[in-house]
Amino acid sequence: MGNVQIKGVTKSYGGVRVMHGVDVEIEDGEFVVLVGPSGCGKSTLLRMIAGLEEISGGQISIGGRVVNDIPPKERDIAMVFQSYALYPHKTVAENMGFPLLMAKRPKAEIAEKVNRAAEILDLTKYLDRYPKQLSGGQRQRVAMGRAIVRDPQVFLFDEPLSNLDAKLRVTMRVEIKELHQRLKTTTVYVTHDQIEAMTMANKIVVMRDGRVEQIGRPLDLYDRPVNLFVAGFIGSPAMNFLQGKVATRDGRQVVLTDQGIALPLDGVQVEDGRAVTYGIRPEHITIGEGGIPVDVSVFEPTGSETLIFGRVGGVPIDALVRERIEEEPGKTMSFRLDPRKAHVFDQVTGQRL
Repeated sequence: MGNVQIKGVTKSYGGVRVMHGVDVEIEDGEFVVLVGPSGCGKSTLLRMIAGLEEISGGQISIGGRVVNDIPPKERDIAMVFQSYALYPHKTVAENMGFPLLMAKRPKAEIAEKVNRAAEILDLTKYLDRYPKQLSGGQRQRVAMGRAIVRDPQVFLFDEPLSNLDAKLRVTMRVEIKELHQRLKTTTVYVTHDQIEAMTMANKIVVMRDGRVEQIGRPLDLYDRPVNLFVAGFIGSPAMNFLQGKVATRDGRQVVLTDQGIALPLDGVQVEDGRAVTYGIRPEHITIGEGGIPVDVSVFEPTGSETLIFGRVGGVPIDALVRERIEEEPGKTMSFRLDPRKAHVFDQVTGQRL
């Protein structure tokens, strides 16, 4: 069983605590992504699972075995790094088979496992080449192959795609997800890119400042973020935030901004007069009469969609629409906000209401 349990894990460097009692449960066969801004502790947590960083407190177990004091090579994990970490003087086959060679496995077994991994990753015709003769994507596949031959309980990926160009990142994203679907090995994947997290994970762990903010399925985090941080981090383009107070107008609750603009609500029960932050995603805004007046500054057409940047009462607000817009910047447009998709957060605590 390749389940991973992280219970009350802390980490301190000298007198500075950087991890504050992290709890995460990863089931056997899950693809879990640790995501958050730089410095949030996601790579530190991954390295503690691997045994490359000591934990200051708490407990980590892999496959039901507590591994706090077990060295990395005995944890039955395989790690894929951002930098590929390939030996330049060894061929693809030698790089992939090196972990088994160090474990003193028979040559026939090494050859069999290397060939199997090469077939899975479409590397068979490159086995005699050296890393310098490969593209970035091929090198990353070799690094993945080196992990596969070990047949570990858990794969650990530390931002493996950040050195690749945008188009190749998309391709490799698909390849890693297909690999997981085929092997069904428990995978823990670190990234700062929330698009990678949304598209690849069964479960996402959102981190900030050494703490877990929310754990859940990608669409659960997108639909019901627990606080302003998660709401602003998950989703691209980012959620719009407008501040105001809850009021009742014509028998229906709205959020009134300081400029007196009424933002529609539906299905949210909050007492009148409460100071809140109103959240609405750009894709939940349409253009049409009866909306709020927005001074538009920039249009960004992508072909299939148009991203519109504007301001309402001096506060930025963006809309993402499917139609092509022929208007010129500098005009006022009517943005219709879908009240069923609105999010309301306490203005002081940032927690969802």
